[in-house]
Amino acid sequence: MNHQPIEGFSKLTKQGKIDWLVNEYLDGDQEYQKILKQYWNDNTELQKLHDEFSENTISNFYMPYGIAPNFLIDGKLVALPMAVEESSVVAAASKAAKFWIDKGGFKTTIINTEKLGHTHFIFNGESHKLLHFFNFKLKKKLFEATEAITANMRNRGGGILDIKLVDKTADMAHYFQLKASFDTVDSMGANFINSCLEQFGKTLKEEVAKEEDFTKEEKDSLQIVMNILSNFTPDCVVRAEVSCKIDDLKDDSGISNEEFARKFKQAVTIAEIEPFRATTHNKGIMNGVDAVVIATGNDFRATEACAHAYAARDGQYRSLTHCTTDNGIFRFWIDLPISVGVVGGLTNLHPLVKFSLALLGKPSAQELMSILAVSGLAQNFGALRSLVTTGIQKGHMKMHLLNILNQMGATEEEKQHFVTYFKDKTVTHHEVITEFNRMRAQ
Repeated sequence: MNHQPIEGFSKLTKQGKIDWLVNEYLDGDQEYQKILKQYWNDNTELQKLHDEFSENTISNFYMPYGIAPNFLIDGKLVALPMAVEESSVVAAASKAAKFWIDKGGFKTTIINTEKLGHTHFIFNGESHKLLHFFNFKLKKKLFEATEAITANMRNRGGGILDIKLVDKTADMAHYFQLKASFDTVDSMGANFINSCLEQFGKTLKEEVAKEEDFTKEEKDSLQIVMNILSNFTPDCVVRAEVSCKIDDLKDDSGISNEEFARKFKQAVTIAEIEPFRATTHNKGIMNGVDAVVIATGNDFRATEACAHAYAARDGQYRSLTHCTTDNGIFRFWIDLPISVGVVGGLTNLHPLVKFSLALLGKPSAQELMSILAVSGLAQNFGALRSLVTTGIQKGHMKMHLLNILNQMGATEEEKQHFVTYFKDKTVTHHEVITEFNRMRAQ
C-alpha cells in the first residue's frame, strides 16, 4: 500500500485529522492547512454547528447562494434562493420568471402527498394463509403497536394512511412486503417512517410467533430482511404549469411566435421519446429543483433518485415536462414527484436554510413542493428556449466566461475588456485564450 491505514481517525481532534491528512497524503505541505482553515467561520459557535452536521469534518465547502427574483406563483410574487455552482442556472430561471410574469405566471396543483415505506420479509408458507392472518389480525395490531410513535404526527393531521401485504414471491422466492403509506405533513418524515417500519418488523415477528394457524416450520422461516422508507414517491406529486396564447409568446430571438411554439413542442416531444435526450433534459430540470432543495436544507439525493425513477416508471426513461399547442394555446407543465420538509433536520439549524425559508414566506411542505416544481419548470423553459432559438452555448458560455478568466488569472480590467469583447460574439474557450494571449503580448 502507498499509505498507512489509520485506527481511530474519528476520535482525533479536527486539527489532528488535518495534520494526519497533510502529513500522510500531501507531503506535509502546510499550504493545504491554510486552504482548509480559510473556509472556517470566524464565529466559533457557528463553526461548531456546521462541524456537527456531519462526521470527520475538517472544513466547510462553499457553494454560491444566489437569488432568482420575479417568480409569480399562484398569484404570489416570490424570490427563489438557489445554491448552485453551475453557470447560467440562476440566470436562466430568472429570465424564465420574467418571461411569464405578465402572462399569468406559474400555477401549481398538489396532486397527492403520500409517502411510502416497506418492511421486507421472507416467509416460507402458504400465501393465502398469510393474507388471511394479515387482514383479520396483523393489520390492526400494526396500527396499535405504532400509536405512541404516530401520536404527534396524528395531532398535526398526518400519520399512517394504510398498510398492505404485498406478495412478491413471483419475483423472489418467499419474498413479501408490508407496504405502508404515510402523510408526514410539514416534515420530510424519514425518521418517523423508519421508526414505524421498524416497529412493524418487531410486531410482525411477535404476532407470527403467537399465531396458532402457522406451523413451527412456517414460524421459523420468517426473516425480517429490512425496514426502510422508499425515496420513490409516485403518489407525492405536484404539477406546475404555464400557458398563454401562442400570439402572446413574443420571443425576442427573431423567429415568429408560431415557429417558436412549434419548435419548442418538438423539443419536448423528442425528450419524451428519446432517452439520450431525456437524460440531459431532466438533468436541466433538476438543476433548478436541486438548487432550491439545497438552499432549503432538504435532501437533493432523494429528490434526484425519485425524479429519475418516476421518469422511467413505464419502462422507458422520458421527459418530466410536457407541452401542447392546441387551439392556439401554448401549455407547458411538469408533474414532479417530490418529498420535502420545512421542519426538522437542517431546517431548524442551518442559518442560511432559515433565511431561505423566511425569504419564501415560511412555506408549508406542500407550498415548497410547488415552488420546487416551478423552479424546475422555469429552468427547463429557459434551456429549451435557448436550444430552439440561439443555441445553448451563447448564453451559457457568457456566464462561464468569468470562470475561464479566473482560471487564467485575469485582472479586473482584463475581465471588463472581455465582457465588452464578447458583447456581440459567442464565447468559446479557444477565442478567450487567443484574445487573452494577444492582450498579454502587447
